[in-house]
Amino acid sequence: MDIEQKDTYFVAVKVFLEKDGQLLILKDSFGDWDLPGGRLKVDEFSIPLEQVIARKMHEELGNDIQYTIGKPIIFMRHKRIEQTAGNSEVRIFALGYQGKLSGGDIHLSSRHTEMKWVDPRNFKPEEYFRGGWLDGVREYITQTILCL
Repeated sequence: MDIEQKDTYFVAVKVFLEKDGQLLILKDSFGDWDLPGGRLKVDEFSIPLEQVIARKMHEELGNDIQYTIGKPIIFMRHKRIEQTAGNSEVRIFALGYQGKLSGGDIHLSSRHTEMKWVDPRNFKPEEYFRGGWLDGVREYITQTILCL
């Protein structure tokens, strides 16, 4: 296979964070809905993904929160236009972890303008998400409802 036929992806970790049966969703400063988490930095290539998650959770939700995470349960591929990359399309491969908020108060970063706790049993993700994030949230909801 020629190198031109291979695709390049950013890698991200996302957390399906729940509390009392509710799922946390965040609106970013671009007006898109998202899940807590994000992309790996260059210097994080060799560190455990749980450490990347810890960095992202504290950056996005504040230092007060306590949470637990399990293993990755959803795998997502998402395309988006990056305003910081000259409005070019980037591709993101994300591992979605199930998480539980166990304590602390959430303090959103400046990169997020809003948060909501939604009930997976009656949440309509297509009203909030698009692309690979929508596919991943739908898959998570299907798995969650099957476990109830």
